[in-house]
Amino acid sequence: MKHDDVWRALDTLAAEYGLSPSGLAKRAGLDPTTFNPSKRRMPDGRARWPSTESLAKVLDATGATLDAFTALVTGARALPAGGRATPAAARRVPLIGFAQAGGDGFFDDGGYPVGGGWDEVALPEIADPNAYALEISGESMEPVFRDGDVVIVSPAAPIRRGDRVVVRSIEGEVMAKQLARRSARRVELRSLNPAHPDRSFDLGEVSWVHRIVWASQ
Repeated sequence: MKHDDVWRALDTLAAEYGLSPSGLAKRAGLDPTTFNPSKRRMPDGRARWPSTESLAKVLDATGATLDAFTALVTGARALPAGGRATPAAARRVPLIGFAQAGGDGFFDDGGYPVGGGWDEVALPEIADPNAYALEISGESMEPVFRDGDVVIVSPAAPIRRGDRVVVRSIEGEVMAKQLARRSARRVELRSLNPAHPDRSFDLGEVSWVHRIVWASQ
């Protein structure tokens, strides 16, 4: 378990409930600055971990299970498993095939799904109103994602190095990669399938980068 993964899990949990890290802290009855980025390192640069007490309060305040939070830490899944969503609370999000995603008319300038060409897929509750689904086609993302898998993508979810993301270039190319590095100038991406090359773009060549928060594997 890595320090950055634990904090990323807290950030993602907050985003799924439509909260900022400070909003999550307030909901849990903690000081609003408890989860601020400035609190994640000590003055000498050493890692500062969230306390077990603060984590317990977050789980109690959100209703998330420990198993769901652990899954967020490992990156295996970013939606709560079991417990939280019920069939009545299930939500439908727009779905298109991955190969279609690079075409015109499916996303607006902000990277949000638009138009009438989308199907729908049901999934557990997620706070991001602009979440959408993509169906994987082909083998370019194996062994992580296979042909026919459905991935749920959240434009609002915070993104950290190592996250699996969907990226759309200005030229209309859409790809699923692992974020290797994002600086003020460039976005560097690692291919999920080692048979395919890694990619690197100037920031101005990228329309948007959205995090994959769940997959139907």
